[in-house]
Amino acid sequence: MEPYFSTNKGNIYLGDCESVLADYLKAGGKKANLLFTSPPFPLNRAKRYGNMAGDEYLLWMEALAPLFSEVITDDGSIVIEIGNAWEKGVPVHSILPIEALLRFKESGHFYLCQEFIHFNPSSLPAPIEWVNKRRIRVKDAFTRIWWLSKTPYPKADNKQVLTQYSKKMQVLLDRKKYNSGRRPSEHVIGSNSFAANNGGAIPPNVIISANTVGKGPYFDYCKGNNLAIHPARMSQDIPEFFIKFLTQEGDLVVDPFAGSNMTGFVAENTNRRWLCIEINKEYAEGSKGRFIQ
Repeated sequence: MEPYFSTNKGNIYLGDCESVLADYLKAGGKKANLLFTSPPFPLNRAKRYGNMAGDEYLLWMEALAPLFSEVITDDGSIVIEIGNAWEKGVPVHSILPIEALLRFKESGHFYLCQEFIHFNPSSLPAPIEWVNKRRIRVKDAFTRIWWLSKTPYPKADNKQVLTQYSKKMQVLLDRKKYNSGRRPSEHVIGSNSFAANNGGAIPPNVIISANTVGKGPYFDYCKGNNLAIHPARMSQDIPEFFIKFLTQEGDLVVDPFAGSNMTGFVAENTNRRWLCIEINKEYAEGSKGRFIQ
């Protein structure tokens, strides 16, 4: 197995993920602590990067699960982002993404550790027919991210993804005095519940990130070499959150659908090793631009 190109921390391979991962495992490749990916969504309109729909998509996701399970360690995680889909010709949401999750979970014998939502406040109004023209729906502005594992207790540490305390919380910490007791929700707030400064707030399972970046080394490299810019680039905040949350420095991160290789880029910058796969040679070539200093 020869990588298409390599960096200090990782390799990107050219080909379909099933073949590349099968060869990798046969060669005794090291198992991953995290498989993080955003596979092609089940869209009605074909995209250049390739996508399936209906039963074909479900069977494909079902077949991937055992392979992905074999790729990760026993305490490793699989994180998959899948966007929404609509029924063709009618303003009705498709349940195909949820069906795909169930098929994938059952086929791989996984636990669903938690569901996350990526809210993109800069999402364009879509689907155009129902949102812009007929005005009978509102725009889709989120995607689902599912965290699965082989065990109910995969490696994870939310202390690695703490956020800044709010101003109100900082006031509570400073004055060490607040209204303790039973709340209407029946939660009981103890007299010392907010006394300790733990270095930050525990984040929720909603990631808010506007994916509006349109310049930088990746774009310059693609334009300078007459390469197509990947149309479904991922926000850096998403892989960064899960890589920090679910892995440690030196761990291996795998992305079977690299696209513009944001996963490899983040893994490299957070001192993780990475292995990414992309079937489209032009996209793989363009992703070199992410590693230009």
